[in-house]
Amino acid sequence: MKRIVPLLLFFLVGLAHAQDGEKTLFGRVTSPDKDVVGVVVQNITSRNAVITDLDGNFSIPIQLNDTLVFSAVNFIRKTVPVTDALYRSNFIEVPMQEFVNELKEVVVRPYNLSGDLNQDVGQLKLAKDVSAEALGLPNAHQRIPTQSERMLQTATYGKFNLGMILSPPLDPIINAITGRTKMLKNRVKVDKAYATTQQVQNSYADSLFTNTLKIPIEKIDDFMYFCEVDENFQTLVDSEDQLKIWDFMLEKSRAYRKNNNLD
Repeated sequence: MKRIVPLLLFFLVGLAHAQDGEKTLFGRVTSPDKDVVGVVVQNITSRNAVITDLDGNFSIPIQLNDTLVFSAVNFIRKTVPVTDALYRSNFIEVPMQEFVNELKEVVVRPYNLSGDLNQDVGQLKLAKDVSAEALGLPNAHQRIPTQSERMLQTATYGKFNLGMILSPPLDPIINAITGRTKMLKNRVKVDKAYATTQQVQNSYADSLFTNTLKIPIEKIDDFMYFCEVDENFQTLVDSEDQLKIWDFMLEKSRAYRKNNNLD
């Protein structure tokens, strides 16, 4: 009998420690409006962590007096201590509260803008316009010539220098004889045609080319060149009749698709 009593006490103490040892807690995170997948569940005492599944379910090892922390970007951080009641239970349901990031009112510096356009326009003072047009400089509204146009001008009239007053330059004569002037005139013509084509292309969204004209997006530039080489294209563009231009492009798209086996 004396031997049985100590063994019984040892067994009861061991059983008590086993009941207070590590166990797995099952639970579910809930929210009435927000998605509950991916909520991080941390046991900051044992430094274990898991994330919730699509339905907010999770399981994590715990011990008595551990601390669980639930966190996610769209929820307010929540801390749950592992009390004796929680430790004895096998399941916990954790409702989460939506996180709303409320910004404080700010004033935009240095202009103290309020956000009311009607009010801000009268208060906003900007620096004076110092552009060529505002200052009334000569040729301020003159269009800047392209590189090809400048090269043609140089080839036709020569570079200006003081010697031109005493004797005319020979470069324009040589350029005319060698055909350089004619070549530059053709280049200027090509540049103008390309600029016109780009202007027409930029007037329409890519979706109109792909959905209505049935032109693949990688073929749009090639299709526009196909239109450009038609002698009627420039005439239509000069007329600025958008309806006629679109009808022309519809007709050319059928020919282009047929020539390139796109139908």
